[in-house]
Amino acid sequence: MHCHILGVCGTFMGGLAAWCVAEGWTVTGSDQAVYPPMSDQLRALGIRLFDGEDLAQLEPRPDLVVIGNALSRGHPVVEAVLEQRLSYTSGPALWGQLTRDRTVLAVSGTHGKTTTSSLLAHILTEAGQDPGFLIGGVPLNFGVSARPGTGPVVIEADEYDTAFFDKRSKFLHYHPDVFGLNNLEFDHADIFPDLAAIERQFQHGLRVVPRSGQVVARLDEPAIDRVLAGGCWSTLTRVGPGTASHFVAEGTTVRDVGSGRAVTWALRGQHNAANAELAVAMAEAVGVTREIAFEALSSFLGVARRLNALGTVGDLTLWDDFAHHPTAIALTLSAVRETAGAQPVTAVIELRSNTMKAGVHAAALPAAVAAADVVHWVVPATSPGLDDALSDASTQRYVWHDLEALVSVLSEPSHGHLVFMSNGGFGGIQQRVFNNLKLTQQSGV
Repeated sequence: MHCHILGVCGTFMGGLAAWCVAEGWTVTGSDQAVYPPMSDQLRALGIRLFDGEDLAQLEPRPDLVVIGNALSRGHPVVEAVLEQRLSYTSGPALWGQLTRDRTVLAVSGTHGKTTTSSLLAHILTEAGQDPGFLIGGVPLNFGVSARPGTGPVVIEADEYDTAFFDKRSKFLHYHPDVFGLNNLEFDHADIFPDLAAIERQFQHGLRVVPRSGQVVARLDEPAIDRVLAGGCWSTLTRVGPGTASHFVAEGTTVRDVGSGRAVTWALRGQHNAANAELAVAMAEAVGVTREIAFEALSSFLGVARRLNALGTVGDLTLWDDFAHHPTAIALTLSAVRETAGAQPVTAVIELRSNTMKAGVHAAALPAAVAAADVVHWVVPATSPGLDDALSDASTQRYVWHDLEALVSVLSEPSHGHLVFMSNGGFGGIQQRVFNNLKLTQQSGV
């Protein structure tokens, strides 16, 4: 079986490529820009990679072409696939077929999917279940974003659309036995006109969970309650305050309110305690005891780019996080503020997603950064309308279009906590600023 994957350097598609190799398939792939670290991981698996739109990538003729959701009609390779009548499918549809005979645990929600999925995979590993997983990030306990495993399978269940020819949410292909709903807010304004449209996709998601399966959903989330009101045909378990799964973050520990049991862990903030609530309850749905699941929290190392400490230079601690939605930004800064105490907190936030660049959440952003003393917004030059909404020198809120100028400002020695937030590479600004500060420290300037 020769499978060719378009958009292979994305985390999901790259993980799917690794999964197909484990199935014994011959895999090739292409992307608009073939870049490390994913390109290095794929080449190490023996996957031949093509950069860009060269039609030679379809030679020899593959048995199946998997088309990522970033590709549209008009792309030369997509057009060639259609003209040559090649067999094609989407990444989510293929993964659903590959896992048809496995027990699937799907983690959904606007925020925290990657952390919760990674935590769930770790819990199942600690319980001896050898899970498979496909996650939109790199869990530090595993060092890879995907592996087949032999036990139940954990999937990060994204509500984004599937492909140019299939506008349903990805998770509708995943046939979950356990479907977790962690939170639900409006996002992906380029795909969905409003929150009701997203809720409709989640209602469809509930319809494909078998009666013998389980839905694990957060309590007192209005959007989730509306989704459940549309019908739930499986066992329903609720998590959060007022339920049997209620955890509280207390500094460097997390406590199970019901049992009083507490463990020290690597994560910070109440939002991560909420992620743990869902992960533990989903693990319990496949037979893991609460004691084993909760204890596993203590050995979880976290996920790359989910509030990771880059290091400390003098009196300044630098952090890197994936937050890119007002709620996630607020939660991240709240966690940093808890650690920082009275020390100053500076936030550097890239408005990169289509939703953010379009200004959909512009009115909510000023309140989202209330926990920061200084905020630097990095806004595309194509979104000048955001400048007035976000810039206010009197409260130390600044808008930047020139990344190099910002790097220069941030490379001046300071103290407190510096937090970078972006759902992309952010031009490598995090490591560049850290390196500049180290050089300055070493030179004694």
